[in-house]
Amino acid sequence: MKKIGLFLLLLISTIGLAQEKLTYQKPSKEILELVDAPLAPRVLLTDDGKYMVLLYRNYYKSIAELSETELRLAGLRINPKTNIGSRTNYYNNIKIKEVGSAEAIQVTNMPNNPRLANFNWSPDQSMIAVTNTTPTGVELWVLDLKKAQVTKLTDANVNANMRDVINWFKDGKSILVKMLPSDRKDLINVAEAVPNGPTISSNDGKKAQNRTYQDLLKNPNDEFNFEQLARSELYKVAIDGSKAQWKEAAMYSSISFSPDGNYVMVTNLEKPFSYLVPYYRFPSSTKIHKADGSPVSTVLEVPLIEDLPKGFMAVRMGMRELSWRDDQPSTLIYAQALDEGDPEKEVEYRDEVFQLEAPFNGKGKSLIKLKNRYYEITWGNKNMAVAYDYWWNNRNLKGYLFNPSDASKAPQIFEDRNYQDVYSNPGSFVTKRTTFGTEVLAMDGNNTFLLGEGFTKEGQFPFVDKMNMSTMKKTRLYTSKIEGKKENLVDYNAEKDQLLVRIESPNEYPNYYYKSLIKRKGAEQLTNFKNPFKSLQDVHKEVITYKREDGLELNGTLYLPVGYNMDSKEKMPMILWAYPREYKDKNSASQNTQNPNEFTYPFWGSPLYWVTKGYVVLDDAAFPIIGEGDEQPNDTFRNQLVDNARAAIDAVDKLGYIDRTRVAVGGHSYGAFMVANLLSHSNLFAAGIARSGAYNRTLTPFGFQSEERNYWEAPEVYYTMSPFMHADKMKTPLLLIHGEADNNSGTYPMQSERYFNALKGLGATVRLVMLPKESHGYRAKESILHLLWEQDQWLEKYVKQRNTQQELPKPMGKD
Repeated sequence: MKKIGLFLLLLISTIGLAQEKLTYQKPSKEILELVDAPLAPRVLLTDDGKYMVLLYRNYYKSIAELSETELRLAGLRINPKTNIGSRTNYYNNIKIKEVGSAEAIQVTNMPNNPRLANFNWSPDQSMIAVTNTTPTGVELWVLDLKKAQVTKLTDANVNANMRDVINWFKDGKSILVKMLPSDRKDLINVAEAVPNGPTISSNDGKKAQNRTYQDLLKNPNDEFNFEQLARSELYKVAIDGSKAQWKEAAMYSSISFSPDGNYVMVTNLEKPFSYLVPYYRFPSSTKIHKADGSPVSTVLEVPLIEDLPKGFMAVRMGMRELSWRDDQPSTLIYAQALDEGDPEKEVEYRDEVFQLEAPFNGKGKSLIKLKNRYYEITWGNKNMAVAYDYWWNNRNLKGYLFNPSDASKAPQIFEDRNYQDVYSNPGSFVTKRTTFGTEVLAMDGNNTFLLGEGFTKEGQFPFVDKMNMSTMKKTRLYTSKIEGKKENLVDYNAEKDQLLVRIESPNEYPNYYYKSLIKRKGAEQLTNFKNPFKSLQDVHKEVITYKREDGLELNGTLYLPVGYNMDSKEKMPMILWAYPREYKDKNSASQNTQNPNEFTYPFWGSPLYWVTKGYVVLDDAAFPIIGEGDEQPNDTFRNQLVDNARAAIDAVDKLGYIDRTRVAVGGHSYGAFMVANLLSHSNLFAAGIARSGAYNRTLTPFGFQSEERNYWEAPEVYYTMSPFMHADKMKTPLLLIHGEADNNSGTYPMQSERYFNALKGLGATVRLVMLPKESHGYRAKESILHLLWEQDQWLEKYVKQRNTQQELPKPMGKD
């Protein structure tokens, strides 16, 4: 009866809600200066190390850009006027820098008001194909690195609504481009269309337990519009601008050339469409063509995938994960499930990997059987390759060394570990570019090389290892131990004895360098980007470790306010920011992956802005949720959340920096879900900030985050974890923020709206801010500035100005 009464109260509370009319606001000067700091460019480096391409962009879009026409169809968000993703990130300038030269050269002949995307290297890396979005459509341009000049190749008739928009032919003289079809029909204005009947969905008894996808097709008009936007004609466009049709119109989803360029694998979508799943689970057909467009073989036809076995590791039957073998001219690779795609079936091997050679008919040759689900293969040569598989339920990852030419030779497992155990991570194999333009194992005789992040209990020490593939013996070539700095290992060229690294410190922006491992000569600096966040360069930063009540070791990155006097230790307000993560063992959950020497970089969602306003910040505080053995992490979710939070506050309080009566907690997405639970089930915080979260798990009944069980299998878990069901316990001020156009699975804007209604109806102190046009991550500068203003006002009122003489909050008992 109590639950029924609550729902009736919520229905009544939706009537007559007070609304506040407010224009976009800006935060204080200290925060605004950090938001307006210029961005360093993105860096692309040619494999021969001769050229660096510097790509510049604005960090934010404008609300006007986000307000352009947008259609949300089958998991895609498309601007139907320009025919490109409506949320595409664009670059607005390009410069070229020869390695070793002092200055970068401005690329000439740039389009007016550039909106550049879909960068694609030519086979010899002398050019880059790129799209430019104009107010009326998408054009194809090409950048010549040697000339530092771009040239327009097509009018604004490129169709960039789906992936693989541009692909180079092997000769580097032509590009295969998706173009708008000549017979495209006018789109239906769904808002104005008069229905000609109801929309009907049905099921013949099969189980179709799908996640709560957003932006799905809803009716026949959506189906029509999706088909028109997905259809393209394929054209061969030469770099002199001439073009010829390569294939007639179809709904082409993916395109890839074989390494030798002689064949093209093309996948196109088919009907029927679905109202339950996104476009990538629609029926599809995959065909192989010769480079001239003539057909060779249909290698795969996939039906509509609405129903799969239960579980994260469930897959469909038949060929899947089709790709080209990187070390061969034109050989297809694919995997097939040996357990009928059902993770609940007990079998010795889960997947088998095959290869299929031209003319791509019949069944392929078996290469390897895998204990877990196929993940990827890094190819070496005809006698050596490395395969990986994984299994989510026990977080297991295996690495296999196998002989692709002799399946009778048993694969050798050289890596078998919990992939969440970062301390045991041996690193990733270094690859090199082939004459085909693909990437294969970089080898020196029988030796390969591994770049590792190097996380240990004592800190982070990135490394380079040499590994003998016959004996599996490793030799450490390099360990990074630069005092006070963090070194990221990007690539290693053993032939040139050249290690590409990126070095940073808390007050030094990341820059690129070449280092020598054998000759041990001084590092060669490649870039010289300056710190744009001067006001933060002297902020005290450290990684602190502390223990949870059960003895589990946790950590977080602690920042003290600008100008803080560590001798006087004035007790300041604090912001705790975190995101829960699930683990299957305590060892992995306790490992530290934070480095105090990382550059202090405040992005739009960061709490770091508030060190300029007198707050201590504990960022990325560890919030592990552990379920060992048969126990699932979520069985004790709430208790572990509170234990994590109490341990973090106790640790910083023990250092003497904070007034523990003035602590706020914040989080985004699943972190917002965490915030609402903490405020409902503890008295540890003065206020909370929850952005773009989900608060009622019965609205995501077929799983959420890392929960595989559905609502009907674990109703108490869904109920216990849902802050909405415990809205009557909320006694702490909560700021709810959500993007009105959130596209993330499960975090419908309705989640925040209904939760706000519940809290308001029950008399809680709560504010709901809905950001127009924003998705799960916020993009418009107007939105970001207003977001920061809202958070600043909330923290000022309910945290900083809170009466510090009041009685110390007492934690609630566990339940």
